[in-house]
Amino acid sequence: MKKIYHLSTCDTCKRILKELEPSKSYTLQDLKSEPVTPDQLNELYTLSGSYEALFNKRARLYKERDLKTKNLSENDYKALLLEHYTFLKRPVIRIDDEVFIGNSKKTIQEAKSRMLDE
Repeated sequence: MKKIYHLSTCDTCKRILKELEPSKSYTLQDLKSEPVTPDQLNELYTLSGSYEALFNKRARLYKERDLKTKNLSENDYKALLLEHYTFLKRPVIRIDDEVFIGNSKKTIQEAKSRMLDE
C-alpha cells in the first residue's frame, strides 16, 4: 500500500507533496474531508509502534485543552487521534510496510529516498 495522509489546507503539506511528487500509485487522503478510520489508525500503529508517535503535540487543540499537563496513555492518544484530524502528525507517508511520520527534513528525505528506490 502506498498512501499519503495529509491536509489539503496545510501549506507545509502542500510544499512536501510538491517536493515528493508522488506517482499515481500513491493514494492521497485529505484528513479534513476523509478522517482516518479506526482500521487505518490500527495499521499505522502497527507500523509505528505507538499512537504517541502519530500524535501532533503542536496542534492548536492540544494547547487549548492543556493536554501537555496531563499524563496521556496510549489509549488516550488513540481516542484523540480518532476524535479530530488535527491530532494526526502530518504528513504520514505509508510505503508498503514502512511509515514516515511528520514534516521534519530528515523524515521527508528518508521518505523521498525510499520513493526513489521504487
